[in-house]
Amino acid sequence: MNNTSAIMPIEVLLVEDNPGDAQLTRIALEDSKISVNLNVVEDGVEAMAFLRKQEKYAKVPHPDIVLLDLNLPRKDGREVLAEIKTDATLKRIPVVVLTTSQAEEDILKAYNLSANCYITKPVDFDQFVKIVQSIEDFWFAIVKLPPE
Repeated sequence: MNNTSAIMPIEVLLVEDNPGDAQLTRIALEDSKISVNLNVVEDGVEAMAFLRKQEKYAKVPHPDIVLLDLNLPRKDGREVLAEIKTDATLKRIPVVVLTTSQAEEDILKAYNLSANCYITKPVDFDQFVKIVQSIEDFWFAIVKLPPE
């Protein structure tokens, strides 16, 4: 999908196990100037099933961008990132790591695994909303996203 399209929404896959953070992201995107369709999965196994359109995800849209938490149950975000970026059909999807970890080793590992950017989640509600809106402004309005 081209982000200049006025008809089709930007398809976002949020991989987040914290319901509060998922809800905050949803709220922040509701005020979007751009049409956004947010899909949320709660762990890395579900994320890969969604991306590969397996089982209950057979008819889901191809995401234009993935917002990925690192600390997930069943399969952590580092493993998900590695799988996305080594899969020929998925590797062009931009992955924004959005996590609480400020650890240098996590930042280095994410970039070594070809994350498109790494953002530390603020704990303050207003700051969290600003971060999500900044992601939206940059990735949905400025960047040309790759076609499916």
